Amino acid sequence: MRRIPFVDLKAQFAEEREALMPVLESCLATGAWVGGEAVERLEADLAARCGRAHAVALNSGTDALILGLKALGIGPGDEVITAPNSFIASAGAIIAVGAVPVFADVGPDQNIDPEAVAAAITPRTRAIMPVHLTGRVADMDAVMAIAVRHHLAVVEDAAQSFGARYRGRPAGSFGHVGCFSAHPLKNLNAAGDAGFAVTDDAALAERMRRLRSHGLADRNSAPEWGLVSRMDALQAAILSFRLTRLDGVIARRRANAALYRQHLAAFNAACRDHEFNTFHLFVIQVEDRDGLRAFLAERGISTAIHYPVPIHLQPAAAGLGYGPGAFAECERQAARILSLPIHQFLTPEDIDFVCDGIIRFMAARGAS
Repeated sequence: MRRIPFVDLKAQFAEEREALMPVLESCLATGAWVGGEAVERLEADLAARCGRAHAVALNSGTDALILGLKALGIGPGDEVITAPNSFIASAGAIIAVGAVPVFADVGPDQNIDPEAVAAAITPRTRAIMPVHLTGRVADMDAVMAIAVRHHLAVVEDAAQSFGARYRGRPAGSFGHVGCFSAHPLKNLNAAGDAGFAVTDDAALAERMRRLRSHGLADRNSAPEWGLVSRMDALQAAILSFRLTRLDGVIARRRANAALYRQHLAAFNAACRDHEFNTFHLFVIQVEDRDGLRAFLAERGISTAIHYPVPIHLQPAAAGLGYGPGAFAECERQAARILSLPIHQFLTPEDIDFVCDGIIRFMAARGAS
C-alpha cells in the first residue's frame, strides 16, 4: 500500500547527511558543548532574521514563553490573555510563572480574535500572548493597538511560525518578546528539543540569559533563582546549518499548500494578501472529520489534529472556571479541523493522492 507520512524526519536526515555530518564533527571537536561560539553565532543569525536586536537560545519554546513572562515581571495574581485552541504549553507557561491564563476566542483563521481580547481585559491583566498558529501571524496591528491602549506587555507565541510575516514584518518582531520552538516537528527544527526568544530590549535579553542558567550573573553570583534552559552547542550547530536551508524548505511547503488549495480551497481558511504563511500545518475543516481521517488512514495517508481538545476543556484547566460552550468558534473548529501532510518531501503526485481521497470521501458522503 502507498504510504504518505505526516512528517518525514528520516528523509530530512538523508537529504542533509553528507553536508550536516562535518558540521556536527566540527562542533564536537571544539569541546564547547554547552553555550559558546556555536550558540552565540546562532543567536546573532536568529536576531537578524527576526529583525530584532537580541536573540536568546533556549532548550524549548515552552521555556522561551516561561522566561519571557518571568523576565517581564509577570507572576502570581497577574492575568495573561491567550488563545484556547493552542498547544497546552501556551497556557502552561502562564501557569508556570504563577499567573492566570485568560482565554479569548479565535477567528476563522484559527488565530486569536482581537475583539475577544479586548473584551477579556480586567484590572488584573498584565499581558497578551497571541499565538501565531499553523504558520500564519495573528492580526498584530489590532493586538498591538489594544496592548498600547491598555499598557499591556505582548509575548508572541510564535512557536509554529518562524519565518512567517505580517504586512512585511516577521513573526516575533511585534511584541516585547517573541518566542519560538525548534522542536523536531517545526519548519526550523533541531534534532531534539530547542527554542529561542527575540527582543529589542537589552535588559530583557540579559535577564533571560541569567534565568536560563540558574539565575547566575557569573559563575559565583546569583541575583535571582533561575532554571537550566540553555541550548546545547550541538543543537545550535544543527539549527545554524538548517537556517541556511530554511527558505527552500518554506518554499516547498508553500508550493504544496498551493497544490492543495487548487482542490481544497473550500475547506481551508483563505490566505490574506498581507501575510506570508509558512505552512507549518495545512488545516482543513470538514463536518465528518473523524470519518475522513479514518478513510484516509485506510489509504495509507497519515493526518493529525491540532488540537482536538481545547485548552480550557483539558482536565488541568478545570480550576480556571471554563466549561463547554465558553468559546464557540474554538470549540466548533476543534470538532472539524484536520491537518494534512505538508512536509517538504511530498511530491505533486502525493498531494494529488491525498486530495483524491478527500474528494472521494466528500462525494460519497454527499451522496449518502
